[in-house]
Amino acid sequence: MSTAILTGPPVAGSPLEADLRALGFDVRTANDATAAAELINAVPAQERVAVVDPRFVGHLHALRLALTDPRFPAAAVPGALTAQPAARAALTRAVGRIPVGAGTAHLTDVLTDTLTESLDRDETGLHRVELGSLVATVALTPAQREDAREAVAAVDDEAVRLRTAVKSRDGFFTTYCISPYSRYLARWCARRGLTPNQVTTASLLTALIAAGCAATGTRGGFIAAGFLLLFSFVLDCTDGQLARYSLQYSTMGAWLDATFDRAKEYAYYAGLALGAARGGDDVWALALGAMVLMTCRHVVDFSFNEANHDATANTSPTAALSGKLDSVGWTVWVRRMIVLPIGERWAMIAVLTALTTPRIVFYALLIGCALAACYTTAGRVLRSLTLPQLSLGGPPARRTDRAAQALADLADSGPLAELIARSARGRGRTGSFLAPVMAFLSAAVLLVWVIFENDPASWLTVGVAVCSALLVGAAVARPLKGALDWLVPPFFRAGEYVTILVLAARADVPGALPAAYGLVAAVAYHHYDTVYRIRGGTGAPPRWLVRATGGHEGRILVITVLAAALSPSGFTIALTALAVALALLVLIESIRFWVSSQAPAVHDEGEPA
Repeated sequence: MSTAILTGPPVAGSPLEADLRALGFDVRTANDATAAAELINAVPAQERVAVVDPRFVGHLHALRLALTDPRFPAAAVPGALTAQPAARAALTRAVGRIPVGAGTAHLTDVLTDTLTESLDRDETGLHRVELGSLVATVALTPAQREDAREAVAAVDDEAVRLRTAVKSRDGFFTTYCISPYSRYLARWCARRGLTPNQVTTASLLTALIAAGCAATGTRGGFIAAGFLLLFSFVLDCTDGQLARYSLQYSTMGAWLDATFDRAKEYAYYAGLALGAARGGDDVWALALGAMVLMTCRHVVDFSFNEANHDATANTSPTAALSGKLDSVGWTVWVRRMIVLPIGERWAMIAVLTALTTPRIVFYALLIGCALAACYTTAGRVLRSLTLPQLSLGGPPARRTDRAAQALADLADSGPLAELIARSARGRGRTGSFLAPVMAFLSAAVLLVWVIFENDPASWLTVGVAVCSALLVGAAVARPLKGALDWLVPPFFRAGEYVTILVLAARADVPGALPAAYGLVAAVAYHHYDTVYRIRGGTGAPPRWLVRATGGHEGRILVITVLAAALSPSGFTIALTALAVALALLVLIESIRFWVSSQAPAVHDEGEPA
């Protein structure tokens, strides 16, 4: 329920009251500031309340942006403001501070502006809407009203609404091949009462059907899979555009959109692997490798962004060069395409699925993603090393405590690493390169052994896993505030995922690699869930969950013990059981959190990759 209070001199013939009702508001009027204060206080504290000047002239979409966007506790345009329950107390205080009597006309003539300034001073999270070409003003005279109406007539707010439904920063394929028509599909959905979550679910179901078509292993199935995957991506773009078009943002919607993107892509990889197997070609190792590479690449993105979350503007030479390249139109698109964002990636997968074989699809995907990962990681390493306050020749790097905690949470270290870290704490210097070096060695020692050892399913491998865990503990013994400490989580992810891949491949029995695929998918979901929680400002999953899953070093140790103690077929069964147990554990806790009141605020733009 929402209430709009019109306070100020009435204007005959104004469509404002009808516009407010069209936006879902119960409209009430107040003759003066005292009456407005009484009406505001009479609205239940759990309801949204808007204060609008009757002399407001502007586009309906300007009112919609100011009064109905659920992402902000308070929002305003000239002549209109709204306060959700989180900001109602601040609005009540603001109304109570308005003096009455002689000499106060300048405060009450345009009451909305006075209240807006007061809310801004209270630091309530007031959002001042960027209007762009839209019009929103308080017309105090007939001449001003006529001028404002002419300005409103000169701009088509529906065209603005459609244009702004599209993300401002997107890939080339999405911008030029999807968004020109998906925005109209979003409007079609809005006019029929469909919600973004329904469109998101439809996108997931379409991708799962595409995966099923690919799993048939027939040329017709591959062609249908390619078309359906592209249509799934169209729907994936449409759900966000629908949310922006109709301002139907929600915490659940943001989580579903981010989670389903990964579920769709990785389910499709599995469908391709099943389809190839029907044709006699085993590409499960390639499918798992593609999932590992994509997940590690995302972890690089997440870790770097969290490490620099509180940083001031980057003035390094690398950042300056990047800024210059962004000033040239064609280089912007080249740089966006070279990282193989989701639009370009899915288009490549769909076309190659329809025209070639799953093996070729995975070869192209692995090569393209590897090049993109090298490009982005190298650039971020250069930025980190050339940032003045974090340079090799300067003083030790100092990340904020929040950034260090985020990196520690992304590291996903378990009780074994905690125990080792406590004994190693204080033996190194925070801000040095010790942490990334130890993290790299922890992964490298283990991977070199399992890749090149003739029989990695042995108790010697368990010993190497213990040595790797010691290095993990050394890496996380101090706060991760160094220039390159954001590399610690990606090194840990690569070490864990690739170890599972290699041990399953070396088991050389049917079902081992599919079981490993399921296990890595479950663990990767846990890691993505950690990222989304941190981004929402609520911190990582509860510590009991990390301990229950063993942390990455604990899971590696368990898997190496299973490989050494069991036969290859028994190892496959154990991997399957472990995958199911971890999936249930992390999914139940994740769903519990995201449907609870603790869930963080939504983040609209999402990840281009």
